[in-house]
Amino acid sequence: MWLLVLCSCGLTRPLADEDFKLNHDREAITRKKVFLSEKGNTKPDAPNIIWIIVDDLGISDTDLYGGGTVPVPNINKLADQGIRFSNAYVTAPICGPSRAAILTGRYNQRFGFEHQQHNRYLKNKLEYMGFKFFVNSKPWYPQKQDSVPNQEFINAVGLPPSEITIAEELKKYGYHTGLFGKWHLGNHPDKTPNAFGFDEFYGFLNSHSLYANEEDMSIVSIKNKKDWTDKYIWADQREGLSAIERNGTVIPENRYLTTAITDEAIRFIDESYNPYFAVLSYNAPHTPFQAPKWAFDQWELENDPVKRVYAAIITALDLEIGRLVSHLEEAGQLENTLVFFISDNGGAEYTYATENGEYKGGKLTNFEGGLKVPMFITWPEKIKGGSDFEFAVSALDLFATTLACVTPDKPLNALDGKNLLTSLDKDIAPHDYLYFRRGYNHSVRSSKYKLIWNSFSGDSLIYDLKNDPYEQKNVFIEVPDEEKEKLIGAYQRWEMGTISPSWPPMIDFKYKDDEGNIYWFEN
Repeated sequence: MWLLVLCSCGLTRPLADEDFKLNHDREAITRKKVFLSEKGNTKPDAPNIIWIIVDDLGISDTDLYGGGTVPVPNINKLADQGIRFSNAYVTAPICGPSRAAILTGRYNQRFGFEHQQHNRYLKNKLEYMGFKFFVNSKPWYPQKQDSVPNQEFINAVGLPPSEITIAEELKKYGYHTGLFGKWHLGNHPDKTPNAFGFDEFYGFLNSHSLYANEEDMSIVSIKNKKDWTDKYIWADQREGLSAIERNGTVIPENRYLTTAITDEAIRFIDESYNPYFAVLSYNAPHTPFQAPKWAFDQWELENDPVKRVYAAIITALDLEIGRLVSHLEEAGQLENTLVFFISDNGGAEYTYATENGEYKGGKLTNFEGGLKVPMFITWPEKIKGGSDFEFAVSALDLFATTLACVTPDKPLNALDGKNLLTSLDKDIAPHDYLYFRRGYNHSVRSSKYKLIWNSFSGDSLIYDLKNDPYEQKNVFIEVPDEEKEKLIGAYQRWEMGTISPSWPPMIDFKYKDDEGNIYWFEN
């Protein structure tokens, strides 16, 4: 009887809708193929290139900028040989969209990669009701939706084939390319690393994977009961999209994953014909929280087991980056190797492992704690190190800077990033404005102000970042209308060059600041 009532109310009707389509630009794909097939002009002094992308590392998690929680002597040593960026930003405060922008050098909103990819959506309205009223998922809340993508669509989302990654671009100029670690930009055969210019791929396609087998006695594994998402992360183990694979084939792996990523990159470097491009895409310190026992033991004075294992993961990461750099030094390659280091977004405060220092918010939010990240560049042969660069820079700049070091040729797709070497040489700002959009959240940053508004809740905030870098005071009322119009006008002009998201969000994230103010963010 009750089943009939539920059915009559439509609560069990499937929400999956076949009307969701991914419309790839076929003409752009053809232009891309022609462009990449043409021989490029490579500079005679083009360097080897290494990008180190870490996962969820907050700007205050380490002592890279002074203070911080975890000493990272090896990362600091590398940064000291180059330039630290004191105001570096990603285009999105979450992994997938941020990485899409990093690897293409273009705002991810230009090609529809606005939201995080989801492996599933709510099946029906009954599931939504159960989720909303009977599951304590705080600070995550399900979105009420009338239709969602079907599984075929979900399996096909990712980086559109019309986009050109830095790996594809560098292959045009004779580089051997490899990515080691996290991908998280699609799992369909035409959306994997090998399909986007990487000759070699070792790692996993998902947002996460186990660092090690839970039965490994040399590893400390901490389940985090405070983080609602944690149980789902652990449930994936190393299966499905979280499996470790090599060039599309799932392989067994007994090494601690941070160590394995370094091992594989070093092997690639040693076996490469020069020049090479290696991306070390570490999943550290993203959940699930597993650290080598030796690193965990170093943090015996930390009483909170979650914070202790988090610090240990970073300690192990620092050791591995030090091992990579030592190998380059021993091989005589460090001098002519361009190295970028960056985190894909701010620290994930919802794990209770990090607090992003004095910065407001964290991962998933448009506050500084979510968008501002640690970043530096080194190239000992060309860049005089030992200083900080204060102007705002973007993760988009990795692509443009790298390409400018390799070739005088222009890319096919217009880049949003800038060549930072020019800005460093002239000590000028590379960007007038930086832009951020994820669903109903919008932001624009100038050299002085950051405007944030929410088209769902109506919140409107302006922070004077020059005088208030931690976003403690909303000065929206005090800022002259002329300044507001400049910010809004710049954002509107930028938005004209974007498209609608290619797939919908699934969940809302609730952030409560120290004053009790509540802000909502789509995911």
